Amino acid sequence: MSFFYNDIGDIMTLYLDLIFLLNFGFDFLLLLSVSIILRRNAKFKKIIIGSLIGSLSIFILFIKINSLELFVIKIITSILMIIISFGYRDIRYTLKNLFYLYTSSIMLGGFLYYLNVEFSYKQEGLVFYHHGLSINYILLVILSPIIIYTYVRQGLKLRNHYANYYELELYLTETKKINLTGFLDTGNKLYDPYFHKPVILVNKDYLSYDIDNLKTILIPYYTVNNNGLLKCVIPYKLIIKGIGVKTDFLVGIINDGTDLDGVTCILHTQLLEG
Repeated sequence: MSFFYNDIGDIMTLYLDLIFLLNFGFDFLLLLSVSIILRRNAKFKKIIIGSLIGSLSIFILFIKINSLELFVIKIITSILMIIISFGYRDIRYTLKNLFYLYTSSIMLGGFLYYLNVEFSYKQEGLVFYHHGLSINYILLVILSPIIIYTYVRQGLKLRNHYANYYELELYLTETKKINLTGFLDTGNKLYDPYFHKPVILVNKDYLSYDIDNLKTILIPYYTVNNNGLLKCVIPYKLIIKGIGVKTDFLVGIINDGTDLDGVTCILHTQLLEG
């Protein structure tokens, strides 16, 4: 199916069936990426229906509406795509799905635009002009799945990594509070051998408190390359945002920082149980 448009002697042919299929594939990849990254486990049937709803929006281009109306219609279409594909639970759930849909769309669309400009336009100084056939269709069909796969893979990697980050409020005493960023390290198996309390590790520079005025004990530790005695503080309590309050633990004082971005405390797995 083709569509002919005449404007002051110029003729433009639009193949609506091809554009519809391309938009469907584009929307399907975006919704599928949201489902995988957020682990929505949406059924393929619902994602296909949501993609069809998104693809129908191309017919809006043939309606005389202003920019604001077009923007509103696009937002409504996106919300319908999200609700149809993943269902509705609450506002926060829907907005999160919508955010990742637009993030994926911007990433994929921007990458395709960049490649299209690089390969379909010729440059003379600061002037760009079209040279040959645009390869948008080829890029969308061949490269889009590769781009989305790479994006989803990296997104999952980052999401799994930062899922182990926690906001902490460490009370060394009843009134002395220190805000920390904790990372759940499954390799931290350090326990107090006397009372079998789990030990979290904090760099001494982050404590901003004279630990000599606190109750401390020494516990032995063993690593692959080293062993010795670790100085530990007996704290008042630890508040882990989203988890709760912990009191039965020790704070091990280390001299070196962590290699993880933004981490100021290494948590123990036992503190996140229960």
